[in-house]
Amino acid sequence: MSPSPSVPDQIVYIVDDDDALRDSLAWLLDSAGYASESFASAEDFLGVYDEAMAGCLLLDVRMPGMSGLELYEELCSRHATLPVVFITGHGDVPMAVAALKRGAADFIEKPFNDEAMLRLVEQCLANEREHRSRRRQDAEVARRFDQLTQREREVLDLIIAGKLNKQIADVLGISIKTVEVHRARVMEKMRASSLAELVQNVLACDSAGTIRR
Repeated sequence: MSPSPSVPDQIVYIVDDDDALRDSLAWLLDSAGYASESFASAEDFLGVYDEAMAGCLLLDVRMPGMSGLELYEELCSRHATLPVVFITGHGDVPMAVAALKRGAADFIEKPFNDEAMLRLVEQCLANEREHRSRRRQDAEVARRFDQLTQREREVLDLIIAGKLNKQIADVLGISIKTVEVHRARVMEKMRASSLAELVQNVLACDSAGTIRR
């Protein structure tokens, strides 16, 4: 396997109280071209956590003080988007499965295979890049939506509802020609090359909650 090195702003964060395991993981990641940072406790990681962090988190389930699961719950409460891979002992699998149901990316049992770990990391980083790209796109669509006039938003809502120009004109009490003008301005301001692109982008933003109506 030849994993792709992480992009410059992506870091693999290792949180584990086992010094030897942290060092081993850091060496493995470095040898594969990934940037990494290590923390001996969940509290240490939380002390530097920032929502702008990009990459993924390799997190031990059991640690003194705040456990890996407690850290994960705290990150969830902060709406963190870092993919989390739990590192578990055999007896921790049920807890890791429960974390998967809450949205964790995956878990891997000790002792783990290096290749399996690298595959997990590569997949997590790829997913995180895609997720960030989608968030940036949604933010841009939301910014364009904010530039629409109230009437243009009304026309857009009716377009998304599947209404034809004549139906939109009847609902809003305006002429079909005026609807066509508003529709053209909506397409221009939203920079949509097709009706399908316009609808897909707005629906995605609505789902993500990035559009303020």
